[in-house]
Amino acid sequence: MAATKVLIAFYSRNGSTEGLAKAIAEGAEIEGAEVRLRRAREIVPADVMAKAPGWTEKAAEMNAKYAAPTAEDAEWADAIVFGTPTRFGSVTSELKAYIDSLGGLWFQGKLNGKVGSVFGSTSSMHGGNESTLLSLYNPMAHLGLIIVPLGYADPILFHAGTPYGATHVSLQDTIAPSAKELEVARFQGRRVATVARRLAIGAETFSN
Repeated sequence: MAATKVLIAFYSRNGSTEGLAKAIAEGAEIEGAEVRLRRAREIVPADVMAKAPGWTEKAAEMNAKYAAPTAEDAEWADAIVFGTPTRFGSVTSELKAYIDSLGGLWFQGKLNGKVGSVFGSTSSMHGGNESTLLSLYNPMAHLGLIIVPLGYADPILFHAGTPYGATHVSLQDTIAPSAKELEVARFQGRRVATVARRLAIGAETFSN
């Protein structure tokens, strides 16, 4: 059987969400998955980015490491994991723009039955991590993805993260994801890859 294919499509400005994305990729690869890490691009003008210290430079650095997510990536994947910082309790416009670009695949039904999962970060305590992850459940349901939450399926969830997905609080970008938060993210990668593989095996068995 071919390796499970996992797309991790995320937006990150200062590296917190990127750190979780990389850990999720590690977890998926532990389960033998082939992973594509993709960073959504800015949709605001350069002069707006220049007003936030470091934004332009960090965006260029991350864009050099990660290609932008495409509709082809989503069609290729068996599982799609969306990652985003919180913006007023919801998804960033950058990641939402990518999700909105998948309308053609949605219309053709090409995303139905793929695994979907989410993760995120916020700058402040109680800044909207859980509401942001839950807000992404809505478009995932419309796309036809099979939503895979974390629940409390691993003991690490009693110490970090949320039952909806891996999370991090950066305290105004002063701290990076902790060892426990990264462990949750790796568990999420393993769980997503495992569920996607089992679904593929089931589909193959049923078709035979």
